[in-house]
Amino acid sequence: MSEVNVLWQRATGIARQPAFMQGVRDMLGTMPGIAAWGLVTGVAMVKSGMSLPLAVFMTLTIYAGSAQLAVLPLMAVGAPLWVLWFTAFCVNLRFVILSTMWRGFFSHLRLRHRLAIGYFSGDVIFVAFTKRYPEAVKRPEQVPYFWGAALSNWLGWQIPSIAGIYLANVIPLSWGLGFAGVLALLGVLYSMLNDRATWVACAVASLAAVAAFALPLKLNILTAIAAAVSVGLLMEQAERRAARLRPLPAVRPPDPAKGEHHPVLPLDEGSDTASARPHAAAANPAANAAASKERA
Repeated sequence: MSEVNVLWQRATGIARQPAFMQGVRDMLGTMPGIAAWGLVTGVAMVKSGMSLPLAVFMTLTIYAGSAQLAVLPLMAVGAPLWVLWFTAFCVNLRFVILSTMWRGFFSHLRLRHRLAIGYFSGDVIFVAFTKRYPEAVKRPEQVPYFWGAALSNWLGWQIPSIAGIYLANVIPLSWGLGFAGVLALLGVLYSMLNDRATWVACAVASLAAVAAFALPLKLNILTAIAAAVSVGLLMEQAERRAARLRPLPAVRPPDPAKGEHHPVLPLDEGSDTASARPHAAAANPAANAAASKERA
């Protein structure tokens, strides 16, 4: 069997998984914003003087809207190639951080599979994926879920981007459609703010991005990511230390009337039995000894 047939069978097998369609559904809410962002990027490439074939080649190979928009003015003024590469590298440094987080989910895959994930991954995909799988624990449904979200995002970007390339003379940049992509990402981000740690990390990232706005090459984005990750790690360590300092759950003596033969753990602090715990503990030293042995 040829290599192409093997890859095709694997791809169709992934597409049949329920998690694949779940990934597609989770991306539907962001599709209008991504499409608008791709459309305005395609228009901007042609408006900057790029030929149609080169613009199509760029959007298919680079697949990074922020980097594409960052290098377009430099290409228009004839900047050296190394300047273009350096600018795109700085703008996309955030993907290095995201890749370290992807590693916790996909490090067991083959190199070529991981390289494909690196190409297809993006900001919105990462947000949707980590919302669905907040813990870096490998699960079989994660791969089809990623590809469902990634292919939806890729098509939602490439089709409007190519349309913008060929319709550049019809669609003016003054429409400001690119901001719709930012709004789509903000909507997904807001849905993830479900605990104190994420709220604090979001606030720190926002303040850092504004404070470092004057940095060149959009390095304020990298600064915001680094600040948010640092604060998140510090809060996680603080929560772990607090968990170690919490007392062990209370032990209730067994109730023979209920058929209990061993101390019950844990004890509901809000129950009536909780108020009677000191009396039960004093009246039943044997149960206390048994509970101590079980905890040991």
